Amino acid sequence: MPDPAVPPTPPVPLDALLARADLGLRRIAGPADPAVVVHWAHTSEMADPYPYLLGGELLLSAGVHVPDGAGAGYFDAYVSRIVAAGGTALGFGVAPVHDTVPGALVEACEMHGLPLVEVPPRTTFSAVARALWQLMAQARTAELRRVTEAQQSLATAAARPDPVPSVLQQLARRLSGRAVLYGPEGTPIAGAGPEPGEEVRTALAKLAEVVRPPSPGHPRTPSPEDPRPPSAGHTRASSPGHTRTSSPAHRVGSGPDAPAGSPGDLHADLAARPSSASDTVAGVRLVAHALGNGEGFVLGTAAPQRDAGDHTIASVAAVLLSLLTGERHSGSGAGRSSALVRLLLGAAPAEVAPLLGGDRWRVVHGRPDGRAAPDPVAASALGAALGSALVDVAGEVVRVLVPGGRAVERVPGWTLGVSAAAAPRDWPAADTQAARALARARATRTPLLRHGDRPTALTDLVPPAEADAHARALLAPIEQSPALVDTLRTWLSLHGSWDRTAVALDVHRNTVRQRIARCAALLDADLDDPDIRMELWFALRRT
Repeated sequence: MPDPAVPPTPPVPLDALLARADLGLRRIAGPADPAVVVHWAHTSEMADPYPYLLGGELLLSAGVHVPDGAGAGYFDAYVSRIVAAGGTALGFGVAPVHDTVPGALVEACEMHGLPLVEVPPRTTFSAVARALWQLMAQARTAELRRVTEAQQSLATAAARPDPVPSVLQQLARRLSGRAVLYGPEGTPIAGAGPEPGEEVRTALAKLAEVVRPPSPGHPRTPSPEDPRPPSAGHTRASSPGHTRTSSPAHRVGSGPDAPAGSPGDLHADLAARPSSASDTVAGVRLVAHALGNGEGFVLGTAAPQRDAGDHTIASVAAVLLSLLTGERHSGSGAGRSSALVRLLLGAAPAEVAPLLGGDRWRVVHGRPDGRAAPDPVAASALGAALGSALVDVAGEVVRVLVPGGRAVERVPGWTLGVSAAAAPRDWPAADTQAARALARARATRTPLLRHGDRPTALTDLVPPAEADAHARALLAPIEQSPALVDTLRTWLSLHGSWDRTAVALDVHRNTVRQRIARCAALLDADLDDPDIRMELWFALRRT
């Protein structure tokens, strides 16, 4: 029987539909198996419904297709075709065509093991279909509630002082089974839930080997018994005891000529191994997930039954465990942790910068297109796109610290301002550069704007101390009003454009006009004079 092309809703047990008193349905033939589920309802009066069924249906018919004098041979062929198409059950409507369900149909359903349901005259097929969708909606709501509660409990567990055991305990409780974390060597390093029998433990360990990729620090020699799946695509086996796997697309850059242990050999082995696999042993559902940290860790679960939402819950746990194990065992994660601790204990940024992996860094300010403020998930996505885990959400702006040698490119959906590469002592200035670049980028509707690295300019010919003193004196009348200083700086940088300055500052254009007029009055200067503008711009660059 082919697997039903299931809809994105949980199936409904046939017994639940029969329990609806308002429908009055009655099973009169076939097995009374509580495991029989219905994925949808379909009405057909075709003598051969096979071409019109997808599998998993409750087929509804009033017997219009039944010819006069039809005998056992007709009904046997009819029922056999429903079973061959993967139909779950047959609902036969009594009246107006037939006063009772034909006895030959009852016998055929009993012989083929197809549940036969009698639909009384007062119940329409539309009512049966509506009841089925109602039950599906209820099951879907229950599934979403269960998954949401599980996600919250797993996230809470991941924040505990002992996150890995806590996540495994929560997962085992939610699945009503066993959860095991296998290390890179293939040995269990943590587990929670009832301990299964030896047969199940052995099968789960072997299933973990199917998905466990070799890490560079833990090479592995294949054995004749190595249960390696095909190198690409998806493999499915529906018979009990056969492993079901799903693997990523084959990676290029490897081949038979690559030396053992080389990156190409490792990539080939990674491509050959699936990301997850499942099996059923001794009535226990086994699933293995390769954690996405590249360290060779695997999450294995063993549950006595498979409920809707189990795969989603286990996937959430796998993501959390990937983050936990990856952060604990990666040099970059340990370096970031050490840098943070040293900063909190009073170390200077210049002392901790080498722990982050470089001496010079760029500050990137990003703001998502549109009005929505960035959330931590969006900020992490931006950091991933820029190749850095050093991300900070500051109100409506996301700040990312990127190694100075790494090129910063456009990111769809974001407007970015990029500073010049700077040593740790100059990071505050780089932060200011990125903020100003972002303001100009938003005002000019430019997806990415960099603070320019220029050769020696005229301003560099003035001694810094004298330039700073001149700037302070020139801007003294407005220095107590940051709003005026920022507005004047932005307005000058945008060549006196009222509209673009208003966009950059998120204020009305009349507010810009009022602030610039106030600056002109306090500075006692003609801001239409290009010489005055140049001198003010020189001073503003020193602040």
